[in-house]
Amino acid sequence: MPRDPLSSLAPDRTVKILPRYLAGPGHADPHRVWGFPTEDGWPFHQKERGGPAAAMSPCLRLRTTFEPQPGTVGKGTWTTGVNRAPSGPGAWRISFGNAPVELLNDVHTELLDLYLEDQDSDRALLFEDPTPAYDAYSLLLANNWSHNIETNGTQTFRSPDGLGAVQHRYSTMDTREPTWTAWAESQGQRLWSAGFSIGTPASLAVALTASLVSTEPVHRAVKDVPLPSRQHLYYATATQPTAPAAPPPASAARSRPF
Repeated sequence: MPRDPLSSLAPDRTVKILPRYLAGPGHADPHRVWGFPTEDGWPFHQKERGGPAAAMSPCLRLRTTFEPQPGTVGKGTWTTGVNRAPSGPGAWRISFGNAPVELLNDVHTELLDLYLEDQDSDRALLFEDPTPAYDAYSLLLANNWSHNIETNGTQTFRSPDGLGAVQHRYSTMDTREPTWTAWAESQGQRLWSAGFSIGTPASLAVALTASLVSTEPVHRAVKDVPLPSRQHLYYATATQPTAPAAPPPASAARSRPF
């Protein structure tokens, strides 16, 4: 079994790591993840820190929840749904399971921007987003993710290390399956997953893919870095003087700082 590259560090020591899709969920603070303006009339409910949480827009068309996974740090299911009318049928839905908080925050930041812009315009951006799907996966292609088109109307993009993936269902009439899915896995273990239902604004998928390829390191305590990921991470905070500051070019050998 490969040696744990973080074994010499104290569990509470903070490291900065990339890629972020392998970093683990981090601490699940709904205020940090959602970033909704609760001081401006956005209801927020959480009985105890780390417990289930819910928030909604003042118009009650947008609702988001967090259901924690007991006995874990940061793990749980984040679900957001939008209705065309308060208490009406859902128009679209996104969900994340055990996802890194940075991915969640970037998607919900874009969602809030869409909501506010939707209010200030005569366009229903939450339901008729003009953003083309290509904008989402062009970011992956520009960062050397592979591209595989299948005959069932789906295309799959994989990160250069093969551990992150985004799938787009570009030709389908089945509304039961998500249009966009994303995940990361290592050593046969699924680390996190995400699903965006049909009708979800493509700009939210753009926010997700932009976050996936971001080269801004994320902060994690050593104890919160998933064991299956550790051999595949780059450490921007040096645990040895030779640690690189950022991932090498995709054409370079997959070396690690340990």
